[in-house]
Amino acid sequence: MAETTVRRVRHTSRQAEAERRNAAAALQRALDRRDNGGETGH
Repeated sequence: MAETTVRRVRHTSRQAEAERRNAAAALQRALDRRDNGGETGH
């Protein structure tokens, strides 16, 4: 049973990392859009 728990934790960790990367990318896109419309513009 401990092995199953370890596997589940590892899988969850990989999935959580992927979700974190996706969230970071989405946040960066949102910030880029906001910055592009700001004072400096691009």
